[in-house]
Amino acid sequence: MKAIWNGAVIAQSDDIVEVEGNAYFPLSSLDRQYVVDSATHTMCPWKGRASYYSIRVGDKINTDAAWTYPQPKPGAEAVVGRVAFWRGVQVRP
Repeated sequence: MKAIWNGAVIAQSDDIVEVEGNAYFPLSSLDRQYVVDSATHTMCPWKGRASYYSIRVGDKINTDAAWTYPQPKPGAEAVVGRVAFWRGVQVRP
């Protein structure tokens, strides 16, 4: 699977975990040249606190387009060490 935005492959891996319709890629699959840390955090009742990344390709920025759960709650261990995408990032084979 690939996560693509603005013509760039942001992440690529065959090791995908699907949770709630979202494909979670290993954090190690991120191409860090396109990833910018964000100060945004949200709370999921069952997965815990999410941290976000923005994606920068050329002069375009997709704010908070990826998220991860650094310390997921018990029962959500499948997403530990993984990242998922939204906001126009295409996930496809």
